[in-house]
Amino acid sequence: MNKLAKRSAVVVLAGTMTAGILAGCGQKEEVKLDGTKTVATVDGTEIPMGVVSLMARQQQAYTEAMYTAYFGGTGNIWDTEADEETGESYGDQAVRDSLEQVELMYILKAKAADYNVEITEEDQEAIAEAAAQFMEDNSDETIEALAVSEDDVKTFLELQTYQERMYNAIIADVDTEVSDEESQQSGFTYVKVSTDAGDDEEELTEDELAEKKEQAQEVLDSMKEDPEADMDEVASGIDDTLSALEGTFSYYVSEDEEASASAYPDEVLEVLRGLEDGEMCDEVIETDSGYYVVRMDQVYDEEATESEKESIISNRESTLYSDTTDQWKEEAEIKVDEDVLASLKITDSHSFTFVSTEEEISEDEVLTEEEIDAEAEADMEEDTADTEEETDTEAEVTPTEEAEPTEAPEAAAEPTSTATPAPAE
Repeated sequence: MNKLAKRSAVVVLAGTMTAGILAGCGQKEEVKLDGTKTVATVDGTEIPMGVVSLMARQQQAYTEAMYTAYFGGTGNIWDTEADEETGESYGDQAVRDSLEQVELMYILKAKAADYNVEITEEDQEAIAEAAAQFMEDNSDETIEALAVSEDDVKTFLELQTYQERMYNAIIADVDTEVSDEESQQSGFTYVKVSTDAGDDEEELTEDELAEKKEQAQEVLDSMKEDPEADMDEVASGIDDTLSALEGTFSYYVSEDEEASASAYPDEVLEVLRGLEDGEMCDEVIETDSGYYVVRMDQVYDEEATESEKESIISNRESTLYSDTTDQWKEEAEIKVDEDVLASLKITDSHSFTFVSTEEEISEDEVLTEEEIDAEAEADMEEDTADTEEETDTEAEVTPTEEAEPTEAPEAAAEPTSTATPAPAE
């Protein structure tokens, strides 16, 4: 099926006024999706299923690409039950999440004038051109499977454009001043001799704990002789199971306990805050999880501090955007036609995968419908002997020339994130 997916490529939108290539394979849908039906209304404005279908398939492809990158495959991520009470699968939840994202896009468009955000004539021309190209590059079978019209594609691109610009407009007034007390990061090197026995083991005996502490003391004694030595080499030289790690922490203690939460024990941080650059703690630090040997490398780690400032500003922006749009969603009158929504399915038997627009597909690689069906059937028989024969939904496609890239900003990606299910075992 993987080989088939690379060949039976269809074009799908991957960003604001840009196009990518998506490969789809799997069973043909038993019930044809009707993209003209109204799946929801937002303050009286109708949302056609075709627009939600585009969003859902784009989000499905993003998730499947992520799972393939991290886990080497997707497993049964969509058909797995996500809610025991309702019986909803992760696929069901992804469909609803896609609808909610589209609903928000309509709200953002309605609020655009308040932020002096608009779509220009030039934008409309670019959107119309991209939508027309989309329809031209896809077969009738593909358009039917996605249940989209050219107007749906134009609407989707317009909504994405509004969303990107509204995100930037909403966060424009975020305070970008970050004090040292909020952001200063310190860098240190440490060796931890763990005393954690693990879930299935008995607690360490007094003798075993003493042996662990002695190991830590050996590391510390060696480092005291040469504080600038490679702590990792010193630790592994004493015991090959030991190693040194580098870490950073907030130098100043926050008044907000949750904000000041750290991956390191309080006992370790308390000691580190009393050290100078290059100074070793002259004692082994004992914690509930192990014995620590630490060296302060930089009280003021410039690179880590700058990264922390950026993170703080980004969090402020995300919070403002979320708070603002959550309020708008609460105030909006949203009605969903559950029967229409239920007709859109995201399942493991109908997969979508991104293919780079830079990849060239030769004429020899473009398959006829008969060849696609034959390969799909062969792949499924190989994967699961007792699975019903499955055929691919996609038809012959001619690759398009690569469009001039228009990179969507990171900010635009944030409001379009989708829930990702846990991998099935």
